[in-house]
Amino acid sequence: MSFEIEHEKWIKTHLMKRHGERRDALKRGHGFGNRMFAEQIWWNLMGNFDGLHPEYEVKDWRGRSYFVDFMWIIGSLRFIIEIMDYGSHGKDRSKYRMDLNRGLYLQSQDCFVISISLDEMKENPTFVLAMVRSILAPYLSAAGGKDGMDRHKYLKIERKLMRLAIRNHRIISPSKAADELEVHKQTVIKHCKNLVEKGKFRAISSGVTGKIYKYEYIGSVQSTDLL
Repeated sequence: MSFEIEHEKWIKTHLMKRHGERRDALKRGHGFGNRMFAEQIWWNLMGNFDGLHPEYEVKDWRGRSYFVDFMWIIGSLRFIIEIMDYGSHGKDRSKYRMDLNRGLYLQSQDCFVISISLDEMKENPTFVLAMVRSILAPYLSAAGGKDGMDRHKYLKIERKLMRLAIRNHRIISPSKAADELEVHKQTVIKHCKNLVEKGKFRAISSGVTGKIYKYEYIGSVQSTDLL
């Protein structure tokens, strides 16, 4: 299938699913730069639009809605892609600051944020394509195959615990993790022990008592087991 046919089908599918402001945002927002990314970068990289959502609604730290250019959802991971135009992001200091704050907040919420210069994409699309490919490389095999990985090897909560540990310099405290994930502390401890047996966590003993209060993630930060 050609890009034009698949792109039109993709946008129509999302328009059919949306109503009100979400539908209007897609009509307004998916313009020149976003279409260029879809064609020059994403289509060349993936050859399809599976899991990619244009003009995706998210919340900022104040609970206010806004729309990111693209959200790629694969498993439990979310990748946000923003096409940055100097004219709309660089001249207004307040908007520039707000955009950066939003990016920081989204990363704190387990989102990967990829910002791409529209000018660079116009002038050097091969560079942008190479960088995006490099960033997404650990996850492309998972997206391309029927399974891509053994999804049954790790439970959803175990993947959450691994990602939580990565965000906290590889160290996780069951009591703090229980609060953040809103589960019982004993549930966290049980799954941390499972991850130790699976070779992803190492138990850290404390002092002379040898009691376990923390666990260390010892896997790769780019492992597809995190999906």
